[in-house]
Amino acid sequence: MDLHDGRTPDFTEWRKSSRSNPPDNQCVEVSFTTTAVGLRDSKKPDGGVLVFTPDRWAAFRTGLPGHDAHRTSER
Repeated sequence: MDLHDGRTPDFTEWRKSSRSNPPDNQCVEVSFTTTAVGLRDSKKPDGGVLVFTPDRWAAFRTGLPGHDAHRTSER
C-alpha cells in the first residue's frame, strides 16, 4: 500500500461489477482516487478496505483470470 501518510484515502464513489447479480450479490466494489484504489466486499461496505497504489492495482489485475492486458487501469 505505499501511502506516504498512512491514512486511508477518502473513497466516495464505489463501483460494483455488472456481473454481480441478485440474489447473492457476491461481489467486490472498487473506488478510485488520484493516488489510490480501494477494494471492499459489497456485502460488508462498512468493513475493511484493501488499498492499492495505481501501479500495484495494475499488477493485481494482471494476475486475475480473464484479465485483458490492454485494460490495465479502470477509471
